[in-house]
Amino acid sequence: MARGLLKQHSRTLTLIHKGLDILAIIAIYPLAKFLYGRTGFNALDLLAVLLAVILFLLMANVFTLYRSWRSSTLREEFETLFLALIGMILGLLLIAYASKTTATFSRLEIGTWWLLLPLTLMAIRIIIRAILRHFRQGGYNIRSVAIIGNGIASQRLAHEFESNDWMGIVVAGFFDDRKKAREDAGLNMDATSSGNFDDLIRGAKSNLYDEIYVALPMKAEELINRLVKELADTSIPVHVVPDLFTFKMMHARSSHIGAIPIVSIYEAPMDDLEAILKRVLDITLSTLILLVIAIPMLLIAIAIKLTSRGPVLFKQRRYGQSGNEIEVWKFRSMTVTEDGDTIKQASKGDARITPLGAFLRRTSLDELPQFFNVLQGSMSIVGPRPHAVAHNELYRKSIDGYMLRHLVKPGITGWAQVNGWRGETDTDEKMQKRIEYDMEYLQNWSIFLDLKIIFMTIWKGFINKNAY
Repeated sequence: MARGLLKQHSRTLTLIHKGLDILAIIAIYPLAKFLYGRTGFNALDLLAVLLAVILFLLMANVFTLYRSWRSSTLREEFETLFLALIGMILGLLLIAYASKTTATFSRLEIGTWWLLLPLTLMAIRIIIRAILRHFRQGGYNIRSVAIIGNGIASQRLAHEFESNDWMGIVVAGFFDDRKKAREDAGLNMDATSSGNFDDLIRGAKSNLYDEIYVALPMKAEELINRLVKELADTSIPVHVVPDLFTFKMMHARSSHIGAIPIVSIYEAPMDDLEAILKRVLDITLSTLILLVIAIPMLLIAIAIKLTSRGPVLFKQRRYGQSGNEIEVWKFRSMTVTEDGDTIKQASKGDARITPLGAFLRRTSLDELPQFFNVLQGSMSIVGPRPHAVAHNELYRKSIDGYMLRHLVKPGITGWAQVNGWRGETDTDEKMQKRIEYDMEYLQNWSIFLDLKIIFMTIWKGFINKNAY
């Protein structure tokens, strides 16, 4: 097993990676011009390419694009790449506007350049990962790690390494002296232990490991401090794994308050820039959809007015982002418009549902007015479905973490709905399952996941046998 074959050349490999990216930026621009029948390359073209390279490298440094991605997914690397590219493009637009040279360049050529560039840079990263995976499968470029502690946190960490073999990380052993503490906690993992803390320190000083992970419980603060101080006498990177697995981590991320590092346990899954991108997607799609469905909505409104007494729209108080009350709009499908402290869910054969309302509910057409909620900003196209205030107050008491779904805006469609958990939730088990999918959505959120859910909603259709 060639543990450090590529590690000793990591700086050279990073330079090669940067070189490939720079070459792509430079080469794709004349290719874009060539596609439109132009082969000339003047001074302004050269300046544009050089500025693009400089801005990209600056943005790559800001977003740490060239850090080690060994323990990160390809999606995470792509997201960072897009942030760097967006920064580069905005910088180029600002410079072109300030220098009044926007009319000098062809919009088609520049647009093609900016379209082909992310595709090429993504392809480079896919190829690099494939090459590294090939080396690691052959026993090269493997990282040997030692884990301090032999409890639930350490075993879960080891499981992550084993489940994601593309990382090329092998656990050399678990080191723990706390036999009594483990027995008191009902943990008997001596069979997997490789030694005690002294063995770990000796191995670290002999450079037997590439990295060390401290996975001890938070109550072992003094022990952690002592071990970290002793490991300062080595040149091995040391990571502390917070013992927070007892909490339902919600897109946890680390940050700083001044010089003090903190770990967020419950936090919205998107930062400010990602929230803006999601809002732009919502406004764009909801505007287009409303233009398409305007006439069908008008016909539905007329049909409701002609077939039953009452208002066309049913408005109900529900919880939105941060638990704030919002008013959600639907086409009225019942003879009643309940919005009190107690609300009975619609069930199969419900006498309150009008004949037209049954069709609207089954085909999800009653939800169409919620695109106005999206345009208004109280909802998103994709997100956890909003529940009536009365139902929120009921389930927040019986389902742990229920209110965490309100860390984001509620949606017209969601991860739970495209996975079959739509319609009546007449038991706690059904609601629990829906909430599990909502939590999974929050933990794995990305713009790409939103787009996937939108496509799945269209692909699977809007008719649902569970919608009464």
